[in-house]
Amino acid sequence: MPSDLAISRAAVRRPLEDVAASMGIGPHLLEPYGRVAAKISLDAIDELRDRPKAKYVVVSAITPTPLGSGKTTTSVGLGQGFGHIGKLGVVAIRQPSMGPTFGIKGGAAGGGYAQVVPMEALNLHLTGDMHAVTAAHNLLAAMIGNHIHKGNKLGLNSQQISWRRVLDVNDRELRNIVTGLGGPDDGSPRQTGFDITAASEVMALMSLCSGLKDLRARLGRIVVGYDASGEPITAEQLKAAGAMTVILKDAIKPNLMQTVEGTPVLVHCGPFGNIATGNSSVVADQIGIHAGDYLVTEAGFGADIGAEKFFNIKCRASGLTPDAAVLVATVRDLKTHSTKYRVVAGRPLPPEMLAENPGDVLQGASNLRRQIANIRRHGVVPVIAVNAFPTDFDSEHRAIMEVAEEEGVRLAISHHFTEGGKGAAELAEAVAEACEEPSNFHHLYPNELSLIDKIDTIAHEMYGADGLDISPLALKQLEKYEKAGYGNLPVCIAKTHLSLSADPAIKGAPTGWRLPVREVRASIGAGFIYPICGDMRTMPGLSSAPAAEIIDIDDSGEIVGLS
Repeated sequence: MPSDLAISRAAVRRPLEDVAASMGIGPHLLEPYGRVAAKISLDAIDELRDRPKAKYVVVSAITPTPLGSGKTTTSVGLGQGFGHIGKLGVVAIRQPSMGPTFGIKGGAAGGGYAQVVPMEALNLHLTGDMHAVTAAHNLLAAMIGNHIHKGNKLGLNSQQISWRRVLDVNDRELRNIVTGLGGPDDGSPRQTGFDITAASEVMALMSLCSGLKDLRARLGRIVVGYDASGEPITAEQLKAAGAMTVILKDAIKPNLMQTVEGTPVLVHCGPFGNIATGNSSVVADQIGIHAGDYLVTEAGFGADIGAEKFFNIKCRASGLTPDAAVLVATVRDLKTHSTKYRVVAGRPLPPEMLAENPGDVLQGASNLRRQIANIRRHGVVPVIAVNAFPTDFDSEHRAIMEVAEEEGVRLAISHHFTEGGKGAAELAEAVAEACEEPSNFHHLYPNELSLIDKIDTIAHEMYGADGLDISPLALKQLEKYEKAGYGNLPVCIAKTHLSLSADPAIKGAPTGWRLPVREVRASIGAGFIYPICGDMRTMPGLSSAPAAEIIDIDDSGEIVGLS
């Protein structure tokens, strides 16, 4: 089979005006960026508002291995699959960060014959949105330092500044730094650090805003730190929010691309799935929901954190309600949850893991069952999509079918990676059937529930924890946020995506454990509180053999090594 890059370059792309026209979007709403992408004006939201609503489908997964489950590939394949059953599927995905692209995981354009093209453009810069978020975020950081240097009229406590800087590159040496070294004109020395751009609150709030006016308001609400009496200091008080909005005025517009089969794809925003929502933007969905028969969007990581945040944070912000949820499962992920194998990012799978063993699949199915329950707890109909690999055996697929039958869940074996939309037609049929069932969607908790009770509800209902172990610091922070009037916000739990628990080494569906909450932070601009559970890295490091070592330009000027 050709490489992803070869497939991407061989694809015959439709003119983007034609792709937009199939969605009911006229050329007056498009802002071309070369021949690979176009920005869609936010005026499209109002122009399309009276058109029929598409069925809304979210793609999530069981708890993945470090290599991922193929949610983006499945999302793209499903969108193409609808075309093979006579329906228009519109796909909405996040924009990839260049950190993983040059690190271990690689890009996020999908793969094989279920990918967004051209993959080089999607994974590298695209229309500059990542850089705009980086610039807006770092402008605020610069204005914080300048405010302190110029007299600190707001009384910002330098020991209580929570706003760091960001960069869209994996660089562990920037995690903890000291700024302001030098003479008096070089600022005040202070310990701080860098996060990756995807972890920026600016990225999270842009993904959740409903338009330019809402973006401006959310930027103003960003809390950068506290004064000596514990009162929050905001970006509005620092007079930074207006300039930040100006930097982001084009980045807020969704990007239009297409798949290898010409299916419309909306690419917009890329918030970190561990500490933020891990979903593409609300404005992209507001356009896509009136632009086809089905809108397929992706929620980062497993259903316990990805779909949960989609249901309880993004759907609250957008007002949209899902009609069905796809739960991606792979044989290798299920075998990992048997606890017999150790999968390490950047290394080949253990050879014995590739041997035929339906028993291991059944043993690891406890995680699948748990994630099915997590979807159903929100009143949404789940559909299992088995992302088939060439190394799978029929007996292993039959084992997953047994679990689906026991749970009363639709299942489709999908070969979208090797066959494109044709290989996902069965999945599209199953999802279409699920979308016709009566919807009973509901949030997991009401807004008025206390923050600590919201955390406990998620820990118990989604993760299977027996309770919480909250540090004294976290208790103090929760009390402060409640007192400041933030108690009605949803919670966005920051924890590992590699386990239902807070320990990435624990697989399956563990019981008899408690969720540790060591710290609680507030993303007021984004509109959520995020408890930190376990050791979370917001600035990844490079591996011993990062992808950056093999990415290059060949003699003809073409990119090579990108995956």
